[in-house]
Amino acid sequence: MASDLVLSESDIQRTTKRIAHEIVEGSPDASSLVLLGIPTRGAVLAERLAGHIDDITGVRPPVGVLDTTLYRDDLDQSPLRAPHETTEPEGGIDDRVVVLVDDVLFSGRTVRAALDALVDLGRPRAVRLAVLVDRGHRELPIRADYVGKNLPSNLGEHIYVRLHEVDDTEGVDVSR
Repeated sequence: MASDLVLSESDIQRTTKRIAHEIVEGSPDASSLVLLGIPTRGAVLAERLAGHIDDITGVRPPVGVLDTTLYRDDLDQSPLRAPHETTEPEGGIDDRVVVLVDDVLFSGRTVRAALDALVDLGRPRAVRLAVLVDRGHRELPIRADYVGKNLPSNLGEHIYVRLHEVDDTEGVDVSR
């Protein structure tokens, strides 16, 4: 299986800083922001983005984890998944600008499940989506507001995001 590195560790760092700047530009009141990471790597990216937003604005937005496992519509088609714990950010999400964070946007089904799960937490003022990689092939009418890298791919390819906090190495690869 051939594999190509498409984002290095320094590329990921630069990209997350750029996304943080875009989030701040889109929501100048950083105190209204809440970041919710979708496990596993989306939660790591949400923490990193919160740190960058703090560097830019002096305000660190609260971060939570939003597990989508039990809200998915494809549980019967995919391997059994162990649910992660959903952690509501300090202060909740009511009347806040929630930025959902994930590593790869593909079919849109995870994001759809995240929107369903979000309803159980509260009623945000607005919901935005930030992803490190958008690989296309949407099955649902969902698009990201903040994209690190658009990476058109074939359906047979796999995108692997590795982050130090989870994988002890860092980079994004495409395997064919």
